Amino acid sequence: MSEIIQISVSPERKDDIEFHHQLILQKLDDSDKKVHSIKVLKRSIDARKRQVKYILSYNVFFDQSEIELPYSPNYLNVQDAKKTVHIIGCGPAGLFAALTCLKIGVKPILFERGKDVRLRRRDIASLNKLGVVNPESNYCFGEGGAGTYSDGKLYTRSKKRGNVLEVLQLLVHHGAPEDILVDAHPHIGTNKLPLIIQNITQTIIDHGGEVHFNSKLTDLTIQNNSIKSVLINDNESVTVNALVIATGHSARDVFHLLNEKDIKMSFKPFALGVRVEHKQSLIDSIQYKQQERSEFLPPSSYSLVYNNGERSVYSFCMCPGGNYSPMCNSKQ
Repeated sequence: MSEIIQISVSPERKDDIEFHHQLILQKLDDSDKKVHSIKVLKRSIDARKRQVKYILSYNVFFDQSEIELPYSPNYLNVQDAKKTVHIIGCGPAGLFAALTCLKIGVKPILFERGKDVRLRRRDIASLNKLGVVNPESNYCFGEGGAGTYSDGKLYTRSKKRGNVLEVLQLLVHHGAPEDILVDAHPHIGTNKLPLIIQNITQTIIDHGGEVHFNSKLTDLTIQNNSIKSVLINDNESVTVNALVIATGHSARDVFHLLNEKDIKMSFKPFALGVRVEHKQSLIDSIQYKQQERSEFLPPSSYSLVYNNGERSVYSFCMCPGGNYSPMCNSKQ
């Protein structure tokens, strides 16, 4: 009862839904089916030829019963849940672990060594303007993790290990622009991401979970090969039944602690990143084959991958239209 139709339009008509509808009807000219509604699935830019176009894929519905229902996560109230999970770290891994707990009726209790978004912003401003580093509240540590004050792009090379669309829907549910659901290279933006992170944290709290900032893991108590408690800030002992370590790669002290406790860890190959800068006008002229980028086109981007059989080089976290900053902040 539905059909996927692909159309191409000029950049200035990429948001002209009525025009898109006309093109879709033209493609369905030989069909006697009556279109009930349309929904855009994917949007990308085709710059292979001199005339740049937007390629859009639409799901065309012919029956009201086939229309997809709005995304609505089924979070349970876990205020009085018997089962609890303690989570170390309030970055993406910790936050999504907590949201998963809400779905299965388990109470998440998060400990984050850094500050919340609002207070963390002041420490980052002090770092940028005065060169003063707060070792517990900076670009790496704090609510949302290292990504909160970076570029806000959504990036994965793996599309088979989880439901990528559900992650995007969850972000939109918490305030991200709906464009990320359809854009080939979804981008939230630094100016929007902190509020989205705050909304996710508030969802956890509203459903009975707990989030504790300025709470650093400093020790573990292990008995009979099982973690019994954690020590927070060297003075608060907390009994745990299940523990998730979601600290990211910057909390070296946690790795040392786990090693001292003889807890097995596995590692991934080491990747070294370097910063490469280009003028945006150069990348635009190469990509769009135009001297000046049209107002209807976004700052262009590119990716680079090279492998000689032993080592590989690849680009990641490109910030199209960005300004210089220690963590690749992007202007919108």
